[in-house]
Amino acid sequence: MHPNTIQRVQASWARVQPMADAAGALFYRNLFAADPALQPLFRGDMAVQARRLVQMIDVAVRGLGDLPVLLPALRALGQRHEGYGVQARHYDTVGAALLATLAQGLGEDFTPEDRDAWAEVYGALAAAMQAQPVELA
Repeated sequence: MHPNTIQRVQASWARVQPMADAAGALFYRNLFAADPALQPLFRGDMAVQARRLVQMIDVAVRGLGDLPVLLPALRALGQRHEGYGVQARHYDTVGAALLATLAQGLGEDFTPEDRDAWAEVYGALAAAMQAQPVELA
């Protein structure tokens, strides 16, 4: 992963932080609008789930500079998600919901270059969660 890609993702994520709770809630609205069949996979308080999601993304974004440390945690997270019923096809829907959330939340501050960087990073993280090889360079 190119350092510029990491920098773009980290900088745009820093702009999301002040609206983290709203971003988490918006993500789930986008996700369930894209695929209502995913809603039963989530149990409990969705506000709590949204905060957990934002915290998980924060950990991942901060860890982008040290992928060899981040990858085992992502693989473990992917195994847990598999146990919840998450299927490989769901990763595309999640990625689209994430990009839509960032675009909605950041507006014009979410540039095409930022979108491309997030798409690349999400692809790598999703691959790691599915125990697929991830390009470290």
